[in-house]
Amino acid sequence: MLSLLLAYSLNWTLAYVMPVFVAKLLVDKPVADRQVMTELGGSMVVTVLIALTVTNGLAQYPLIMLALVGVMMLWAYYLFQDPNWNFFATMLMISALLLPYLGLMQPIIALQVGKALMIAGGGAVVVYGLMHWLIPTSTRGASLEENVKSADAKTSEDVRIEKQKRMEESYKALLISFPVIAFCYFYQMTGAILTMMFVGILSLQITAPKSVKISVFLLMTNTIGGLLAIIAYELLVTVPWFPFLAAMMTFFTLRFANKIYHDPVKAPIYASVFSALMVIFGAVVASDSKLIDVNFYTRIWQLILMGGYMIGAATLLENIFVHNRPLASQSMPVASI
Repeated sequence: MLSLLLAYSLNWTLAYVMPVFVAKLLVDKPVADRQVMTELGGSMVVTVLIALTVTNGLAQYPLIMLALVGVMMLWAYYLFQDPNWNFFATMLMISALLLPYLGLMQPIIALQVGKALMIAGGGAVVVYGLMHWLIPTSTRGASLEENVKSADAKTSEDVRIEKQKRMEESYKALLISFPVIAFCYFYQMTGAILTMMFVGILSLQITAPKSVKISVFLLMTNTIGGLLAIIAYELLVTVPWFPFLAAMMTFFTLRFANKIYHDPVKAPIYASVFSALMVIFGAVVASDSKLIDVNFYTRIWQLILMGGYMIGAATLLENIFVHNRPLASQSMPVASI
């Protein structure tokens, strides 16, 4: 709620992204230790470096830029599979897809968006650290001890097999997502940013059955979140007063927080609906067009296209991997294929 109030009151570029980052940090990083803060700081630096690289002439060589985007995506996929570097990988993926894409159109925009992402991410880290300072985590010692024990329990052979498996999953995810990224880059489709983000982030460790479930899940949660965003916006138009905005978003935040933490089984559904609500509503409040229905229908249409592509690509790639894998490796778990 604190991040929502800061975002809506200061209203800088991409301010509405900061509450989503805060929510992700509070769930994914229950312990705010030195390693976590180092990861968060590193993610901010990488974002700015990518923006600076794009604005310093790399946008004039689109093929070289696209190759570098592929390398950064592969690195992000590898880091995604380590829970300690999940947020860093998320920021790297967003930066690698968004900033070079904007740099092809106008390099100065890429620099501005890079700075905005840095401010939003930095603000999220500050709020995250403040919450852990006000309400210290009681499981700090236990989690650190478990990490040490798990690290000691792994042999060198286990580490080698784990790294090999992570690389295989990373290459597979890149094969699924990169054709869409290349298509959007070459044709410079301005409305395809959301599609690129979803395909890029969700391509990791996806199978044909899982792709169907993920697509239906995203379509359902974004539809519900979008409808709630429309209701919230219509209420704000009726009562255009900042204290009312703060009270209304406080109500939504408390209701979803109560549902998320009191019903763990359905927590991913409530969290995704709340994220969609924050992004769609925040984007419209921060923009000049105020066409929330257009934003909502565009988001749903892109999700439908993304779901259809991921189902087809995952099915095709899975069939290729299954039929062409040597018999000696058939005993590997299905999840690694």
